[in-house]
Amino acid sequence: MPDGLPPLSTPGAEADPPAPSSSLSEFDLIRRFFTRPVRDAVLGIGDDCALLAPRPGQQLAISTDMLVSGRHFFPDADPYRLGHKALAVNLSDLAAMGAQPRAFTLAIALPQADPAWLSQLAAGMLALADSHGCELIGGDTTRGPLTLSITVFGDVPEGQALRRDAARPGDEIWVSGAVGDARLALGDCRGEWLLTEPDFSAIRDRLEAPQPRVALGMALRGIARAAVDVSDGLLADLGHILQRSGVGARLLVPALPASTVLSRQPEPLRLQCLLAGGDDYELCFTAPAQAREQVLRASREAGVAVACIGAIEAEAGVRLLDASGAAVPFDGRGFDHFASP
Repeated sequence: MPDGLPPLSTPGAEADPPAPSSSLSEFDLIRRFFTRPVRDAVLGIGDDCALLAPRPGQQLAISTDMLVSGRHFFPDADPYRLGHKALAVNLSDLAAMGAQPRAFTLAIALPQADPAWLSQLAAGMLALADSHGCELIGGDTTRGPLTLSITVFGDVPEGQALRRDAARPGDEIWVSGAVGDARLALGDCRGEWLLTEPDFSAIRDRLEAPQPRVALGMALRGIARAAVDVSDGLLADLGHILQRSGVGARLLVPALPASTVLSRQPEPLRLQCLLAGGDDYELCFTAPAQAREQVLRASREAGVAVACIGAIEAEAGVRLLDASGAAVPFDGRGFDHFASP
């Protein structure tokens, strides 16, 4: 199921409406910006339902994420990057299951229909879709506060999905890429702190244009046991694995992968971003200790770095440790749609 995203502006803020267009109807909008010939689906846009044929030996992985202006992105967000991110956060869910993207639907509410804005939104979204062989097969449009809701469909071989309930004591805990940069960039955008240039520019894409780790998720099939994408913060998302699997964990804080920009920040800020930042869309996964070489091989095949950051334990809870094994105090928490400010 989809995970939450951190709010990028004042809760409850409404989107600044795109410039109005009196000549663009709902069906004109769909036809002009989002209708393309289908490549894989039996039937695509234009009917009451799209049709996908089941593939032998495959299970269908399905996930939905919603992005609301003023809650998940700034009202003045660049439409090309917004289109990219709206699909990327959904593809990240498929990556966490080890699924290969296949198709998606888009439901969009707009205060007004602005052709120039829609053209850029569609371009960003469809460029990412094309790079993953994931075709748009349907959806809906209406007038309302700016909201994007996407449902993705992917294929995973029967019995090979990476599930949150499969972690076992003794498993090593891994994370891909680096975590914390998206939250660091968000804080600059909100005025919580000020980054110098070129530091902000170096991490801006991590917030506005995340890259879903689809290739890594697929490479980890048959190697990793449990996985989740890091959308609400490393501790919060790892917590989903621990809860579903009925286990605990120890994390070695110095092993957490941080960018050069984040590594230069004061320790309290660095820890907050690393452990509770969210919006990174990296993969956190567990694998048996004896599978370490296979994990590293999968990392090389996917072209995505991975770091071992701890281990699964039988006793519930998370222990944060420094290099000497001493406890690291931390009272931060990840994002929650209804509890977070």
